[in-house]
Amino acid sequence: MHRVVALVRPVQSTFELGCAVEVFGTVRAGIPQHYEFEVCAETPGAVPTTAGYSIAVAHGLAALSTADTVLIPGWSPVDAPLSDAVREALLRAHAGGARLVTICSGVFALARTGLLDGRSATTHWARAEQLAREFPDVRVESGALYVDHGDVATSAGAGAGIDLCLHLVRRDHGAAYAALIARHMVMPPHREGDQTQNPLPATDLDDLLEWAQARLHDPLSVDEMASYLNVSPRTLARRFSDHLGTSPGGWLLSRRVAAARTLLEETELPVEVIATRVGLSSAVNLRRRFRAQMGTTPGAYRRAFRCP
Repeated sequence: MHRVVALVRPVQSTFELGCAVEVFGTVRAGIPQHYEFEVCAETPGAVPTTAGYSIAVAHGLAALSTADTVLIPGWSPVDAPLSDAVREALLRAHAGGARLVTICSGVFALARTGLLDGRSATTHWARAEQLAREFPDVRVESGALYVDHGDVATSAGAGAGIDLCLHLVRRDHGAAYAALIARHMVMPPHREGDQTQNPLPATDLDDLLEWAQARLHDPLSVDEMASYLNVSPRTLARRFSDHLGTSPGGWLLSRRVAAARTLLEETELPVEVIATRVGLSSAVNLRRRFRAQMGTTPGAYRRAFRCP
């Protein structure tokens, strides 16, 4: 069991905490429970919330010492300093191997530990400028839904916390398990785009993504994708960068690897067959691309995440 401990404080946002509870702490019939979820506070007892009621928190900072993931679901007010006890507890947890995760304004608390210095992070777009101003050693990605460095991860405002939590579930237990959780939450298992979430005409980029996703088995090229929209490859690259934060080729490769992950988890198809089905032509190419994106081999991934 992976132990997730949320650090709350007065006045605690109920939505940010609820995001974490829904993903990590809710027992669902027919779905294996891979996480234990607990809440702690610097001062246990009644913790007031933004909804006007208080929550009873039984555990103090000692709970962080046994956490696999420490989650900070918001930090209000954002200029509230870290006490020495909280800072030391967070740093000890990180040094002991815990993953530190923030939702929305929780990044301000994490930044005060120094663990984000020299690294990228994100927060709600309305707080991005303040974060960059107060912590010049942190590279603020104001448009990103979330940023994951493995040992630390940050998300943008509110709903993006669900995106990050589902991403962590995918990383821990595979895409099929994350999709089960998302389906029960009536959520997409993965959202494309950034914080702007600008709507596009159905005949434009969204239509292209749907068209390309259905043709992953074909040797689809960036030129063909550009032709589908009657634009140049350069214009297509600009649109992908503006709206998805990646290149057309990068998006296409990520979708092929994601499709390969699903087939590895849910079927017993040989790697050679999977490579063909996702448009990566050969087992050698699939293994190379898979290792570059996932840090492991298809075979090792299948042994770890194969669905019974």
